[in-house]
Amino acid sequence: MAQVYISVGSNINRAANIRAARQALVAEFGALVVSQVYESEAVGFNGPAFYNLVIGAQTEQSPQQVAQRLKAIELDNGRCKTAEKFSNRTLDLDLLLYDDVICDEGVQIPRHEITENAFVLWPLAEVAPQLRHPLTQQNYQEMWASYPHQQNLKPIPFDWY
Repeated sequence: MAQVYISVGSNINRAANIRAARQALVAEFGALVVSQVYESEAVGFNGPAFYNLVIGAQTEQSPQQVAQRLKAIELDNGRCKTAEKFSNRTLDLDLLLYDDVICDEGVQIPRHEITENAFVLWPLAEVAPQLRHPLTQQNYQEMWASYPHQQNLKPIPFDWY
């Protein structure tokens, strides 16, 4: 079984879409490790704030299969197939890590957003603090502690039901 980490984000009907994503991911992978939910500003465009979190799961699927399933879950939850890169999202699911695999063919692993965005790094550091980034070999807790832009993100109370 491979250990995977998935980022989850939404800035349209945020709470409902985050709940739907968690439910779909439980149906797909079974038991999950779930970070707190964080609120962050939209990055790269003007739009409503996002809810973000990271979910850990185990799977026997390949990285490509996981990525395909995540895209299907996005579409099932109202994501527009033609959505621009920096735009509002009903649901955004990205495969961040797949064990210690390094890949850039069809699926980018590890996702570069881990080192570029607080809304990915902080929740990842929460659920996998001692895990090491496959390229930098730094653990996520250390990476978050040295991250320069921690103030633009805040944990929020979230009711899963």
